[in-house]
Amino acid sequence: MTQAEDGASNRELYALLHVSPEASDEEIRKAYRQWAQIYHPDKLQDPQMKLVATENFQRICEAYEILSDEYKRQIYDIYGMEGLASGLELGPKLNKVVEIKEELERLKRKQEEEKKSAHFQPSGVILAQLSVPSFLSGHGLMRAMSMNSEIQSQISKNNVIAVGGTLAVKGSDGDAAANAVFRHQLSSVSSVEIMASAGLRGLIGVQTSRQLSRHANATMGLAMSLRDGSINLSNSWNRQLSTTSNASIELILGSDSSVAVGWRKKEQTMAAAGEIRIGTSAIGAVGRYTHRFSSKSHGRITGKIGSGALELEIGGGRKISNFSTVRMLYTIGIQGIYWKLELHRGAQKLVVPIFLSRHITLGFAAGAFLLPTSLYFTLKSLVFKPYYRRREKQQALENMEQTRAQVQQAKTAAEKAQQLLQNVANRKRNKQLEINGFVIIEAVYGNPKVIKSINNPEEKIDELASQMVDVTLPLNFLVSDSGQLKLHGVKKSGIMGFCDPCPGEIKKLYVKYTYGGNRYEAEVDDLQELILPQEEHRI
Repeated sequence: MTQAEDGASNRELYALLHVSPEASDEEIRKAYRQWAQIYHPDKLQDPQMKLVATENFQRICEAYEILSDEYKRQIYDIYGMEGLASGLELGPKLNKVVEIKEELERLKRKQEEEKKSAHFQPSGVILAQLSVPSFLSGHGLMRAMSMNSEIQSQISKNNVIAVGGTLAVKGSDGDAAANAVFRHQLSSVSSVEIMASAGLRGLIGVQTSRQLSRHANATMGLAMSLRDGSINLSNSWNRQLSTTSNASIELILGSDSSVAVGWRKKEQTMAAAGEIRIGTSAIGAVGRYTHRFSSKSHGRITGKIGSGALELEIGGGRKISNFSTVRMLYTIGIQGIYWKLELHRGAQKLVVPIFLSRHITLGFAAGAFLLPTSLYFTLKSLVFKPYYRRREKQQALENMEQTRAQVQQAKTAAEKAQQLLQNVANRKRNKQLEINGFVIIEAVYGNPKVIKSINNPEEKIDELASQMVDVTLPLNFLVSDSGQLKLHGVKKSGIMGFCDPCPGEIKKLYVKYTYGGNRYEAEVDDLQELILPQEEHRI
């Protein structure tokens, strides 16, 4: 059993009854009675219409049966229909609603633990340092290379083991190290780690972590070097300042003592972090800001200043698949000018720093920044965008082909459901026309690209035309007697007379309407609440 991605995305039964997810039992009962008056088969004589009414009346009854039952509704709100199908509600009922949630969370954690224990979790970094000046002087392009790899496995419910190693080569010199970590969960709030490393930085150590409160945790570690016997003691404290930010303090005592204060903030479209560190060998500060332009691309700027560093790093990255991200960074500082290329795939990372010059001149620095930037935007316009558009179009067509029968069946069912709404919808529409009130003249639901072509015929994509359904009639039916329409923040494909015309794709709702002799239009996301009419929609 898996958890729904979020509450609102899995609540189509609320959309079917046209009630809010926070609706009271009385509101749900009232909505059920209203729909029953429309779809009760005994109210119809025509055999065909009676059959249509029976199918939809069964849907309404099922929705009411679940939402009117305190226990089933709680399960549905958390896990959707999959939670109800798990069989949990068939056993002895739990005493309190909160107990249902706790039991489902326990089952979820158990499944996640089983999944972890059944699979290894590998991670690694490959670093290849290139040098253009070295290449031009005939000493080769490769400056240094290192590989770091680790495999982590959940060997039991409370125990995790991780084994890894590092190989590094620079010129004719090479280093290697192997390390192992054993982690034991002492309780739900504390854990202990035992670590050992052999090679260049051989050490043994122990570290313990504890959740001090709901918003704070602390870690304490003790490590001894196998080379010189020196001992290092580390302490760190983390506290959540708000839902999007936290702060930390780190204290290290030993051969290289230091104290550091850090801060991090992460929101939907941005992330920022900063740290100030004062040590016996160096003093410095680091700041980083990342802005997410879309679900696939982001920009980043990082600054470092201290006794051993002064540099500025600017760049950005793009998600090229569900598991892969590429990033290009430009760095200028007292060490020189660098480019850095990164490829992230899952927990694996390839990093390629390219050293360009130690001597900094305005012309060279500007050229080193503008050249890759111009190249990126040129390739994005001429190569990447056309390629991704073709790929997205091909994927959409493949998805259409796979779901063609399912979509056609859903559209047929939606059209039948609309037949029984027609008389009431037309009556409400005519009433609003008489008083120059709120009238929906066009409403479509489906693929945003198809909806966009409604007002831009030149962007019409014929192959995707079927990924849209006309919902003008059901929305006119849902207009209240006072001349208003409110759609709650749930999946709109669940609304009576709607269907999902493009399963697995992003969907939007577009509505064009008149009110008081003026024309309006609105476009909302699938899970976005909509209240009409509104003056801001006027065109």
